Amino acid sequence: MFTKVIVANRGAVASRVLRALNEMCIRSVALYSEADAGAPYLEMASETFAIGPAPARESYLNQELILDVVRKSHADGVHPGYGFLSENADFAQRVIDVGSRFIGPSPKWINAMGHKTRARELAAQHGMPMSKGSLVLPMDNDAILAAARDIGYPVLVKPAGGGGGIGMLPAKDETQLLEAVERSRSMASRGFGNAEVYLERLFERPRHVEFQVLGDQHGNVAHLFERDCSIQRRNQKVIEEAPGPLIARDKASAVAEQITGIMRNIGYDNIGTVEMLLGADGSFNFLEMNTRLQVEHGVTEEVTGVDLVKAQIRSAAGDRLADLLPAKIQLNGHAIQARVYAEDPRNFFPSPGNLKVFRPPQDASVRVETGYAEGRDVTPHYDPMIAKVIVHADTRDAAIDRLITALEAFEIQGLKHNIPAVIAILKSEPFRAGQVHTGLLPEVLTKKK
Repeated sequence: MFTKVIVANRGAVASRVLRALNEMCIRSVALYSEADAGAPYLEMASETFAIGPAPARESYLNQELILDVVRKSHADGVHPGYGFLSENADFAQRVIDVGSRFIGPSPKWINAMGHKTRARELAAQHGMPMSKGSLVLPMDNDAILAAARDIGYPVLVKPAGGGGGIGMLPAKDETQLLEAVERSRSMASRGFGNAEVYLERLFERPRHVEFQVLGDQHGNVAHLFERDCSIQRRNQKVIEEAPGPLIARDKASAVAEQITGIMRNIGYDNIGTVEMLLGADGSFNFLEMNTRLQVEHGVTEEVTGVDLVKAQIRSAAGDRLADLLPAKIQLNGHAIQARVYAEDPRNFFPSPGNLKVFRPPQDASVRVETGYAEGRDVTPHYDPMIAKVIVHADTRDAAIDRLITALEAFEIQGLKHNIPAVIAILKSEPFRAGQVHTGLLPEVLTKKK
């Protein structure tokens, strides 16, 4: 087992990983930029290290600075959380090269599955159902237009080296396409340090359903069912729930088993999430794979009773799945998570500022994860998510009601936030009925106006 682990992240995800490390009695190292000096998560760590200015590229994405901390701290593990360097195969390998261990999949799997077009090729070779897409786009405009014609409009331009909805742009014709490719490349370069982009067929009103998997270093892989992440704005998730509503259990189980078999065949060796689009015709289509812990892992934890962060750490330490998972993983009730963002609920633009009042609900049945506290500034340098609110109940209706109550009790002043928009979607008839799709949030808010 690890003796000291660096958490190469910040905010809520750093807090979540630090909590797991503390409960496992593993010493921890927290990193912070100038903007995060004095942040609440730093108090949870055994040691802390400053790693540079506020911009992420100069701190949390600066591999040299983080590797220097690995050497100075003598940490034998590095947990990347999600975002930043969590899907960077080069960073994972460099961690190993300096004598530490990367708490995540082996670099070869991050390289193979974390890169979106290579993941599609590998998944297709193993029989994964998927929609039409392209390889990484060349710089030649004629070749780009030809790739789109082969797929058929509308298409979606997507970064090949990262996820989280960053850089995903739709195009319905050739004029929109070239502009979208240029913008997507720029956003991908800033967000992931990789400007490669590719095309996928754009589905109309699909559902976004993802399957949680966990592997070990001994050839074993298990799934922990699915999550529905269809409620989104700007291709970024807002509400996630498990299990997926209105999905037949036999259908979901069949897809989960197929995915597990593929992951076992290729030798996948840590945590990961296979994301699928569920079409109106009931067909599942491979979207991408995230080779990391997900923001929404908490809803899976709530319905399975499995602490995914601890399981991920133990798998990276060499434990077998049989020793870290129940003999039979079962679904228990329903869980829903809402992401609370510092943003204008009318247009979803980031709204940085000072949290003059920040009082999460004080209900013991409500799980709140945050990296902020009252009086802290939400800066424009990082993702504007300021909290995750997670609830669990025996039924989906009860979980929805519990989440609405929790969000209505959440007091935030000093900046704009998206809680009114989240409550509106939770109270809407289509959501209550389980008739979710990726365009539902803007539809509901448009009608509300």
